[in-house]
Amino acid sequence: MPHRNITNHIEALIFSSVQSISVQEIILALNAGSENEIFEVQVFESLDIIKQKYSDKNFAIELVNINDGYQFLTKKAYHETVNQLQLHRSKKKLSQAAMETLAIIAYRQPITKLEIEQIRGVNSDYSVQRLLEKELISIDGKAETPGRPILYTTSHLFMDYFSLNNLSQLPQLKDISNEENTIGNAVE
Repeated sequence: MPHRNITNHIEALIFSSVQSISVQEIILALNAGSENEIFEVQVFESLDIIKQKYSDKNFAIELVNINDGYQFLTKKAYHETVNQLQLHRSKKKLSQAAMETLAIIAYRQPITKLEIEQIRGVNSDYSVQRLLEKELISIDGKAETPGRPILYTTSHLFMDYFSLNNLSQLPQLKDISNEENTIGNAVE
């Protein structure tokens, strides 16, 4: 690969990646079968060039750093238009049960299916299976408890989908609770 085309190759890698792509993955891809070794500093320089290029108002997308990687996303000005398309295509929505299960896993990970079921109060086999199929959760080993149950955590796709760099960016319960979900009067 000619040295001057590194930026174009990095742009192609980011564009073709379904999920965010890390600097290490970019370096690995660029150095595979290349005579000239590409270093981290060159990648960051190219990322700056790409970011500057897409900051132009004539582009509807921008380069964003999320989940320790880089991804092209639609600029905020076009979110409503893209949202309309997504609503139209949303035949594969998550059920309420799957959303509840995903929220429990996100906030309590790593967690076993039994713990999920204890919190929800119902069997969660189907919801866990659907979340695994959609790659929103992943298996993170086995617990050290009797029977060695499987531990579930959120996946990189979950982090990308919700534009999170880390789990501390999840909304806190105090931020999302509202008064219509309360029972009785508050005691002062």
